[in-house]
Amino acid sequence: MTDFKDAAKVEHLLVLVHGLWGKPIHLTHIRETIEAQYGDQGLHVLVPNSNAEYLTYDGIELGGERVTNEIEERIKQLEDAGAKLSKISVMGYSLGGLVARYAIGLLYKNGVFDKLQPVNFTTFATPHLGVRTPSAGFGGQFWNNVGSKTLSTSGAQMFIADTFRDSGKPLLAVLADPDSIFIRGLRLFKNKSVYANTINDRSVPYYTSCISRTDPFVNLDAVDLHYLPSQDQDVILDPSNPVSPRATPEQPLTLYQRTSRNLSDVPFYAAITLLLPIGATFFLVNAGYQSYKSAQRVRLHEAGQGGVTLSRYRIPLLEQSQVMQDRMYERLGNNQNEQFLPTPPPEPASSAQSTASSDEKELSKQQSTKESSSFPILALTKEQFAMIDSLNDIGLTKYPCHISKVRHTHAAIVVRTARESFAEGKQVSAHWVKNFEL
Repeated sequence: MTDFKDAAKVEHLLVLVHGLWGKPIHLTHIRETIEAQYGDQGLHVLVPNSNAEYLTYDGIELGGERVTNEIEERIKQLEDAGAKLSKISVMGYSLGGLVARYAIGLLYKNGVFDKLQPVNFTTFATPHLGVRTPSAGFGGQFWNNVGSKTLSTSGAQMFIADTFRDSGKPLLAVLADPDSIFIRGLRLFKNKSVYANTINDRSVPYYTSCISRTDPFVNLDAVDLHYLPSQDQDVILDPSNPVSPRATPEQPLTLYQRTSRNLSDVPFYAAITLLLPIGATFFLVNAGYQSYKSAQRVRLHEAGQGGVTLSRYRIPLLEQSQVMQDRMYERLGNNQNEQFLPTPPPEPASSAQSTASSDEKELSKQQSTKESSSFPILALTKEQFAMIDSLNDIGLTKYPCHISKVRHTHAAIVVRTARESFAEGKQVSAHWVKNFEL
């Protein structure tokens, strides 16, 4: 039996789930920040390792099963060591947020929430609506088609190009189905929040991480940002009123200003021009090889040889080098511009009963309504609009994060590595910890 220090004091289990190509070390800052605040107050942090690095190619379902298995094993280990567990919280970063949502459905189905109270659920820069480019043009369709084939099962699922088992729907649509175990489990969490980058997140754009019909941050010169009224941060926007159209547009830049701004980017774009062909080739060749290896792992898993007891997790679903790969993935998709619908979006679907408080639901819907009425509607699919309606109904608090001093905000939002340039991300994690309910 694993020995856990001070296990008898542990009452609350927190699970942190890393993202695509990720590993536990990427969440070191998040872990250390929360442990510094609550580590001596009965909080135990688990960062699952069973889905690390290229294992994330194997799909959200398989990843969710692995993570659930690891959570249940840790619960047993803690209880065997004398812990009096009574609460559980879950945080997911990037793809890890989708894996976490899948695992929550399995935990709900397996009765874990009957004995542990679900308290906090949070995602950072998670593609809740997938990562397909909201574009009706040929370029967007081409990228969506190619992108869905580069990351094996996970790629098809994130680009909403899969049909999940016998459901007849993409996995992300199943995850957001109001009658699914996934939404039922998610509703039970007392506090539910998402943190989304407003700009410079080329892996997970704002609209999908903030579960929004619009992207108000396409042109920052045309909007006013409204930060949370706090003297110790200038990154997190007010979830009740994050942005509004600017009454008086900015004056156009002079020729000198435009030239100076462009010249400052010359070294960056020169390096990209030289490295992109090499990096893209490496990325695509490696993606093909890793997809082949992933297919082999999936076959072994389906045959019951993946270390997870499938009979415990396979249920009727509607029952009641990372830096280079990140960069290449971003560059390959970076030229796809968002496009908008010429007509209003579909009317919101009728809402299922929710355990979210009326205040939580109202805040989520207020933000969605304000943005939809003030900014153009993105060219999303009917399935994505349905996902937005369902997820908004559970009472999520959405925190747009305006990290502006670094190009790679996807990594900065969780301070994925100890870089000075990621300092703004520390404000995000500090805010999360401050609002974490022990």
